Amino acid sequence: MSRESVATRAWVLHPDLLPKEARRSPDHALQEATALAAALPGLEVVGSSVVRLPNPRPGTLFGLGKVDEIGALLSEQDVELVLVDGPLSPVQQRNLERAWKIKILDRTGLILEIFSDRARTREGGLQVEMAALSYQRTRLVRAWTHLERQRGGLGFVGGPGETQIEADRRAIDDQLVRLRRQLDKVVRTRDLHRASRARTPFPIVALVGYTNAGKSTLFNLVTGSDVMAKDMLFATLDPTMRSIELPRGGPKVILSDTVGFISALPTQLVAAFRATLEEVLSADLIVHVRDIADPETEAQAEDVQDILASLGVQEETPQIEVWNKADLLPADQAAALEAQAERREDVFVTSAVTGLGIAPLLDDIAARVSDAFQEQTVRLDHSDGRRRAWLFEEGVVQAEHQDEDGVSFDVRWTDRQHKRFRDL
Repeated sequence: MSRESVATRAWVLHPDLLPKEARRSPDHALQEATALAAALPGLEVVGSSVVRLPNPRPGTLFGLGKVDEIGALLSEQDVELVLVDGPLSPVQQRNLERAWKIKILDRTGLILEIFSDRARTREGGLQVEMAALSYQRTRLVRAWTHLERQRGGLGFVGGPGETQIEADRRAIDDQLVRLRRQLDKVVRTRDLHRASRARTPFPIVALVGYTNAGKSTLFNLVTGSDVMAKDMLFATLDPTMRSIELPRGGPKVILSDTVGFISALPTQLVAAFRATLEEVLSADLIVHVRDIADPETEAQAEDVQDILASLGVQEETPQIEVWNKADLLPADQAAALEAQAERREDVFVTSAVTGLGIAPLLDDIAARVSDAFQEQTVRLDHSDGRRRAWLFEEGVVQAEHQDEDGVSFDVRWTDRQHKRFRDL
């Protein structure tokens, strides 16, 4: 068997740096990190461990004794790649690679690798490449430690010239500029599509949630689509939008499936994927899908809310919670959750696999987006042709009445359209 066909043997380490009141227990954090590693093709996770760290070392993160102990374990297990579930400084990564003679990825590097493997659209590929270059730019100390400093002039009075690190950093900056220009073109196209959707009075419903909460399965069930849905972290990256007719005579809406969130999502990725996630910002209703069978569901929900806030989602944007994967719970626990949800107007217990609770959820979405429309009468002067044309372009005019003083329009529109009309 060729070496290329053999999976890389990986070991996952979770440094327990967090205080006791942290959202997640170290064991669950290690489970998530191992699932992240399993999501990357070509890796075989041969083991994992939590490393208690009362006093992190700036040079190696772990104490010298712990470095030797872990190094012996990795050598014994013939490990080729170590995944550290946390941030590593460039110096720490370099020193640990030297000590263990093994390639190392920290949490940010691993998530970037997964995103790079999964991005399918042009926009997704550009965003991942930009995020990866921004990450690599800070870690050039690793890549060029073997090179001597170049000198300018004669080497005596000319002073130090440009180091190879600086030259490579400049090359990365140039590439980032090129990628940003390409991404701007793609984003402008997306903005045109968004503007086109804004001209139709269809509310936008955005599915958000922690990765692997079942958003894509729910999206497929409701829309009849075939978006990839798999029991794997970050199974889908690129956003998908479909228009659907809600049941029982409900309005037509645009349903959006977004990339899953995760705790400690790398800042480079939040910045790079902002254009994609802006679909959430324009949503009339946000549906927060939760894996209610996950022991860490409460902590995951808090992480989702933190990321939504960092994206700039307004507090007044209506949200509902979908407690998904109820079919994975024991019957008594599922019944208790259903009783709890019945006492709240914004929570629904569902299973996107069995169809449990989907009909009441869609009925509620239909009622909420219908309430988002308002009927008003707008009065314009005969000379105000620009705003009159805008009303007809938006398709919100129900009736038109003219008299000597002007024109009255009976309109049915969303709050978003009303605001855009006022801003004209």
